[in-house]
Amino acid sequence: MPDLTLPAPTLGPTRRPIRDLPDELISQIAAGEVVERPASVVRELVDNALDAGATQVTVRLLAGGVRLVSVEDDGAGIPREELPVALRRHATSKIASLADLESVGTMGFRGEALAAISSVAELSLLSRTEGQASAFLLDGRSGELRPAARATGTTVEVKELFFSTPARRKFLKTDATELAHCIEAVRRHALARPEVGFAIWHEGKLVEQWRAATRDQRLADVLGNELLEQSVAVDYQAGPLRVTGRAGIPDAARSRADQQFAYVNGRYVRDKVLTHAARSAYEDVLHGHRQPVYALYVEMDPARVDVNVHPTKIEVRFRDSREVHQAVRHAVENALAAPRAAAAAAAALAAATGADPQQAMAGASGQAAGAAYAPWSAPQAQAAQTALYFTPPPGPGHIVSDVAALWQPHAPAGAEVAPAAPAPLPAGDWPLGRAIAQLQGIYILAENAQGLVIVDMHAAHERIVYERLKAQMDAHAIQSQPLLIPATFAATPQEVATAESNADTLAMLGLEITPFSPKTLAVRAVPTTLAQGDAVELARGVLAELAQHDASTVIQRAQNELLGTMACHGAVRANRRLTLDEMNALLRQMEETERSDQCNHGRPTWRQMTVRELDALFMRGR
Repeated sequence: MPDLTLPAPTLGPTRRPIRDLPDELISQIAAGEVVERPASVVRELVDNALDAGATQVTVRLLAGGVRLVSVEDDGAGIPREELPVALRRHATSKIASLADLESVGTMGFRGEALAAISSVAELSLLSRTEGQASAFLLDGRSGELRPAARATGTTVEVKELFFSTPARRKFLKTDATELAHCIEAVRRHALARPEVGFAIWHEGKLVEQWRAATRDQRLADVLGNELLEQSVAVDYQAGPLRVTGRAGIPDAARSRADQQFAYVNGRYVRDKVLTHAARSAYEDVLHGHRQPVYALYVEMDPARVDVNVHPTKIEVRFRDSREVHQAVRHAVENALAAPRAAAAAAAALAAATGADPQQAMAGASGQAAGAAYAPWSAPQAQAAQTALYFTPPPGPGHIVSDVAALWQPHAPAGAEVAPAAPAPLPAGDWPLGRAIAQLQGIYILAENAQGLVIVDMHAAHERIVYERLKAQMDAHAIQSQPLLIPATFAATPQEVATAESNADTLAMLGLEITPFSPKTLAVRAVPTTLAQGDAVELARGVLAELAQHDASTVIQRAQNELLGTMACHGAVRANRRLTLDEMNALLRQMEETERSDQCNHGRPTWRQMTVRELDALFMRGR
């Protein structure tokens, strides 16, 4: 008979005594936070090289960085007596007090990197300062220190990463994948420090090199010339906070968010506040779920940002996240607002004549500004613009009920409004050129100095009406309308706390949200323009945004959806025949209207076909 006796039940694990961990195990645990893969080693060592004032950084790799990571720099170097100290945990020259920690101005500051790397790899440190007769080489394993040959600067060699923790080494990917991560780590540094040269060698071959250059040139070198050609400059100041860089035009948007770089005081970060702010700036001009391209640099007082949040230092926490969110959002919005027709015309002119694009742009802007509507008489321009607009269905609230009244041009007293034959337009003076025909009642064909311009007239006019409605809305404060019956909803503790602590902000947005019970909130007033919407959904969205970002984006988004619907009804319809005067009036307004290169849904409103492209269609010159 088999023994059917059940084993005695387990009462729990055997208790172990509390004791201190060995120093080596402590270091390896710390290394697990700092060193995830070879790219982590590259990032930490390049940080130290930049903090040392290097002007040239060379990275050498074997097997994707697993067998060797070597970082050479021409910085200040480390004195002989400080080399052994540099490998101790929490040893650093970058901070000495809590005040230093709260206003960190260097890339590194924790004093953990070299010690953590040394605990999971074979590390050697070779350095020489300006005043030393020779360099000194420190072996991280034995602690041996001996003279060696080297110019001023430092070389850190890390061999056989994770040799002492084989389980960690098994989690690494192929050499090609690890090499790609290492290159990406250096690339992020290169975008932030254009004055520093970088070189990456793998298996004895030069794989990437970026020489010292201007920021725009470095962006072109690292991300490609297409970024400069398909982006606009960002330069925005909000008090002590400044945002600079480049923002890709909507046409350059990608399916993945792999070309989005954000820096805070020169440090590459992945931060939800910055990402959300940039994305919200593109809401009006991106089609579908496309991802924008940008490289943004935020400069601010180091005391207003906490970089001591994550061991990898890739996350930060802002003292006033709403201030940063608004600054980044307005910076990108302002950069994208200017119509790009003039810039495109200047670039094409510069390419054709070999002139400086900046000078060509300035000349084009001056011509357009000085010749605005010069070829038309005032009555003629008035007649053309008035003919474009009509009275749409009445809109809700106080926004507008008569688009024609909003757009009515002011003609001189006694002027007669009568159509007349259009005067010839100098092709070089108008970025979108002179209207020559209408195609299928949908597209306007225009001629400019570069060739043919094709305009989707409904999409373009929809954007123009939409921007005018938004401008009128911005000129008035957000009015609030009390609800006859308050809308109540079950709220989370965070939503209740947010509503109570942000009552003033909610009032500015036209919302009144008050506690109805300990676990219920009541929406008692909403913005007048959104009175017919879902008050509870609006309140939840605003409270969620207030908890993390800038809640005004929710209100603006909801209002813009309403204005977009009104603009769609107020724009000229397809299959409507326009006169040449009306077509030219639309082109001129596109050149002056913000964001007129995309319709309200993010689709392009016009396209340029150069004479060279037209010649290629017919194989002229072949």
